[in-house]
Amino acid sequence: MNRSREPAGALDDLQRYYAAGAEAERLSLGAGQLERARTQEILARFLPPPPARVLDVGGGTGVYSLWLLGRGYEVELIDPVPLHVEQATAAFEAAGLPHAVARLGDARRLDQADGSVDAALLLGPLYHLTERADRLAALGEVRRVLRPGGVLVAAAISRFASLLDGYARDLVGDPAFVEIVERDLRDGQHRNPTARPDYFTTAFFHRPRQLREEVEAAGLIVDALLAVEGPFWIPGGFDALWADPARRQRLLEFLRRIETEESLLGVSAHLLVVARKA
Repeated sequence: MNRSREPAGALDDLQRYYAAGAEAERLSLGAGQLERARTQEILARFLPPPPARVLDVGGGTGVYSLWLLGRGYEVELIDPVPLHVEQATAAFEAAGLPHAVARLGDARRLDQADGSVDAALLLGPLYHLTERADRLAALGEVRRVLRPGGVLVAAAISRFASLLDGYARDLVGDPAFVEIVERDLRDGQHRNPTARPDYFTTAFFHRPRQLREEVEAAGLIVDALLAVEGPFWIPGGFDALWADPARRQRLLEFLRRIETEESLLGVSAHLLVVARKA
């Protein structure tokens, strides 16, 4: 970590934010349920079949690793947050998977050998690495460890997420939040000078075309750029909608129809890019 090009406090901010432990439940609450369901759906669509070897880079508490292990994949998780590694390890053990691996690691300096994995996930690092050079380093490392034809699925947060969230949750009455939004829109550099964790932490928010450009600049071939939640994370009443099987199914069907619509990509809180190594 000492060779990081990140701003001096960025990694400290990340550690403090995630040390509170909220990540363990995030994907089971509110619109996080949609993010989780859609991410799993897209992974099932694009990953090579099991028992392919998957490297979950920045895998957090192991939500997606555990799901992939249950589907027969060989998975190794790395994450820079000690609490996440502890929680992922505990989840693997509780599921009767004591040989599943979760350990500390840095997306920019992977330990895996060249061409040693069939697929890699970057479902967090690209928005926690605020400098383009660091994001390209992480993407370059993934390209190095993927076998020829290997698949990358990487997540980004939309440049417009705070703006839309601010009106969905009526946060724009707070001048501090308005300043956050203004900087997000200006340069994508998200900073939270307040004590409110729901304003997120130090991060970079992508425009859709930036995400594609960075992945291509790292020498990977982009196969798809997809909206994860589309616009459906914004309206109120999400929990009631999601709890209704018929309404939930209809939402997912509509979302699949618009997931590649360029005019709507930036409205999604999260984006997923699917790419491969030639």
